[in-house]
Amino acid sequence: MTKILLFVKHNIPVLWLLIEWLNALLFSLLHRAALLRESEACFREFSLDGYAFRSLDESDLDGLFNLLHRQQDGRLDYFTPHKFDRKSLQRAAQNSAFLMFGVFCREELVGYFFLRCFWNRKCFVGRLIDEPHERKGIGRLMNRILYNTAWRSGFRCYTTVSKDNALVIRSHERNPAAHLLKELPNDYLLIEFTRPSTWPG
Repeated sequence: MTKILLFVKHNIPVLWLLIEWLNALLFSLLHRAALLRESEACFREFSLDGYAFRSLDESDLDGLFNLLHRQQDGRLDYFTPHKFDRKSLQRAAQNSAFLMFGVFCREELVGYFFLRCFWNRKCFVGRLIDEPHERKGIGRLMNRILYNTAWRSGFRCYTTVSKDNALVIRSHERNPAAHLLKELPNDYLLIEFTRPSTWPG
């Protein structure tokens, strides 16, 4: 199923828009309230001095646009959850199955992470941290929020990563929650995140 969805997303955009619309409708009816409730609980539970983690809405799109467009060449090569023009950002924010989260430092958006959810209790995660704020523990907190929001809501949690993305590959190799499920077309890997026995619930 994942292979089919990826093929449709990248090759039949009109059909993908229809799938997204139907999925958003079913997800909203069945699961959205639970995931929002769990994400808010995770924001209260997991914290990092100097930073604020919260959900994003349409009022945050200017900050998100600025974050995305100040990244240096190459940093977004493998980060493609959606296009980065203002219209595409607004469309993502209006998609009820695409949960957008942000990290703020002194009111400036310095991190972006998300859950792309499906009505059949599966979701995909992604994250971006502004380069000056890397190596400060933000990524670890993003992971805890994303994974626990999914797990506590009864969702399986995945990501896809290019074999050419050496930095993220190394990160997943150090992540005790990450497990390789299978190889996908175009040199991508499907990774699932499951709760390690050493992690608190």
